[in-house]
Amino acid sequence: MAKLAKVKTTENEASVDDFIAGVLPEQKQEDSLILIKLMQQATKEKPKMWGGSLIGFGKMIYKSPASGREVEWFKVGFSPRKANLSLYFMGIDAEVRESLLNKLGKYKTDGGCVYIGKLADVDIKVLQELIDAGVKGK
Repeated sequence: MAKLAKVKTTENEASVDDFIAGVLPEQKQEDSLILIKLMQQATKEKPKMWGGSLIGFGKMIYKSPASGREVEWFKVGFSPRKANLSLYFMGIDAEVRESLLNKLGKYKTDGGCVYIGKLADVDIKVLQELIDAGVKGK
């Protein structure tokens, strides 16, 4: 196996609970707790902080399609950013992703990220399918 590239954003021991407690507004905090529950159920893994603002579940070796660079990363995760919830489904097949996104509801996408304003804007069952597909690498 090739040597993994070093990245600034790595898994760390920071407290997910403390991070979520500082998320504002309250609706984003509540949505974050729901995302943690959904992702934890799918992965059977505890949430871990990655860098200062990403919450990830599980681990995988991710190969960037653009650069070919390989890094250790989480299978699924999210970040409760100021403007939106940024969702990451790293191992998902592009066709499966596209098919599910067509049924998700209100979202935006850029590269590998899916951005939603709040969970009320999307179909939670479809979101669960995206999470499950990301975990299974399909």
